[in-house]
Amino acid sequence: MRTHHTVILLAAAGLLALTGCSEAVTSEPKPDDKVAASPSASQSSIAPEAPSSTAAAAGIPPSPAPDQRAIYLAALNTIDPEIVNGDDDKAVSRGLSQCQSMKDEKDPTKRVESTNRRFISPDHPDGFGPTKAAFILAAVQTNLCPTY
Repeated sequence: MRTHHTVILLAAAGLLALTGCSEAVTSEPKPDDKVAASPSASQSSIAPEAPSSTAAAAGIPPSPAPDQRAIYLAALNTIDPEIVNGDDDKAVSRGLSQCQSMKDEKDPTKRVESTNRRFISPDHPDGFGPTKAAFILAAVQTNLCPTY
């Protein structure tokens, strides 16, 4: 799992560089950091959905397989537990919606901005800021829509 965190950190660092964020990405996950969360019983019995032709045309990828979902949620929780905030389904839904937004938007700055608007919580109604938004975006792209 250390490699997974490294990929997210590198992707986020690249996004930060492209967007001109001044905050540096310097933290490397510690070996004792928890990365993978085991899926709950309801998650493990759910197979990934095949996208409908309408959803695929709109740029919405299929729901992630249970293992990929667990990795995605663990990545978000590593960035900040308030991103998921106990609502796994909402975090996945927001990620899939972000994929749809990214389908045609190639400007890295605009991608980070839309991520920051989309991923909010009660304590962060205006988003988590550009640095965490870049990390969130990297987690979304790595785990939900790597070809976007």
